Amino acid sequence: MAEEMMELMLQLGIILIATKFVGYVFAHYLKQPKVLGELCAGMIIGPYLLGSIPIGAFGPLFPLPFETTIPVSPALYGISTLGSIFLLFDSGLETDLPTFIKFSGKASVVGIGGVVISFFLGAGATVLFRSDVNSFMDPAALFLGTVCTATSIGITARILGESKKIATPEGVTIMAAAVLDDVISIVLLSVVVGISSVQIEGSSVHWGIIMMVAAKAIGFWLACTVIGVIAAPYFTKGMKRFNSLPLISEIAFGVALLLAGFSEMAGLAMIIGAYITGLALSQTDVSHSISVRIKSVSEFFVPVFFAVMGMMVNFSALKSILGFALLFSVIAFVGKLIGCGAPALLVGFNLKGAYRIGCGMLPRGEVTLIVAGIGLASGAISHDLFGVAVMTMLVASVTAPPMLVGAFKGGSGYKKKLNITDSTDTITISLDFPSKRAAMFICDTVLEGFIAEGFFISSVESSHTVYQIRKESIIIMLDIIRIEDGQASVKLTCNRDDEAFVRLMLLDSIADFQSFANTLSSMQDPEMMSAQLLMSMFNED
Repeated sequence: MAEEMMELMLQLGIILIATKFVGYVFAHYLKQPKVLGELCAGMIIGPYLLGSIPIGAFGPLFPLPFETTIPVSPALYGISTLGSIFLLFDSGLETDLPTFIKFSGKASVVGIGGVVISFFLGAGATVLFRSDVNSFMDPAALFLGTVCTATSIGITARILGESKKIATPEGVTIMAAAVLDDVISIVLLSVVVGISSVQIEGSSVHWGIIMMVAAKAIGFWLACTVIGVIAAPYFTKGMKRFNSLPLISEIAFGVALLLAGFSEMAGLAMIIGAYITGLALSQTDVSHSISVRIKSVSEFFVPVFFAVMGMMVNFSALKSILGFALLFSVIAFVGKLIGCGAPALLVGFNLKGAYRIGCGMLPRGEVTLIVAGIGLASGAISHDLFGVAVMTMLVASVTAPPMLVGAFKGGSGYKKKLNITDSTDTITISLDFPSKRAAMFICDTVLEGFIAEGFFISSVESSHTVYQIRKESIIIMLDIIRIEDGQASVKLTCNRDDEAFVRLMLLDSIADFQSFANTLSSMQDPEMMSAQLLMSMFNED
């Protein structure tokens, strides 16, 4: 046991150093998603490349285990599985459920079109160009078809956010459809796992069994999601009595682990339970606080997951199917461009908008690796086909970002003006200050006052300082905007029903600020204080 733990510690140390360094190079110098660097780091240090080189008497750092489809130790694979749970739990927390519901009509058409076309093109290409795959029901065809369906929400969101296109009609539709794609992909993965397990055991597959597996997966997903969304506010309300955000975050992740385990007991993938838990908590006022704490820990576990996925790429096996891998990558591209772009034309977008939506659905990421990893672990796909899935993700993730940025050049891609603003009757309260420093000071005072009243504060990614102040159904946005001559303005936007409360909080904050200013005026002369500090220093010498 001690020797195995020593080996595990050495492996984790090498993985973290390699993934962080290579990920930094990819993000800052190559301008590519960090996940690509982490994946490549795993390929480089894995058992099929540098990890197979003996190190003195110690032997290879990443030796190939015997009689297993997973080329890493069970302990290391277990930690990588924990990383995938962290990843999907946080993805659920960051899912914008109201936006998804608001644009569910158009996004559903786009998302379902992309899933259906991509799945059948991916599975069909596997059957057509692989001599060892005989039908659509072959586990290899099912898994590679599922690989084609997923869209990387993280990659897409970052590109749209950096280009400030996330609030456009196309951007909102892309995000909502990407969420739906990953939901369908996760449910589809459960169905495929069930079918493949029957196939691998040598039994015959009947449509009744397929429908039962599908109903079980969809039923579990819907029941847990509905119950979770309803129960989450009561759960967080009860937990807030402990007045400890770390405790709430830790227990929330504990629930995610429990639901992940229940998902596996039900014959589904563990990541489904983790995602459902995050999705249920995403609309609570503590979701951002939980996400911040989860990210601080997941930064150590998620890179291990991506590195282990990279370690599963057998380069010697990939050489023999390089042509098929490139062809499959092209087919995966076509599946999303046509499958998502064509339906977009039917729901009000022009050709430019349809192309933007198709490009926005191209990136592949974590869900693709999870699908391929589960397929490899179950024995449904071989190492060479896993390499095909990884190459598809690499090609899509490298080429899609510049395509998406270029696609958004020009005018609107929607045939008519789409009102995506909130219909709630809101009001904005503004206060001007002579400098941004003064505005920041009063802002801190205001935020402290809201925190004292039980509100939760989260920063919003924007070109200027924006905070979301939230407590149950009350949502307030605070902006600090620099205006001319170094001046700054603090703006609070809230529901008109909450206006009186917000103005009262501002009055209290201004009163505190005035009290602080009076205290400053009664202080000793700053020059005299500086002289005393200098005299004290000389006296000590």
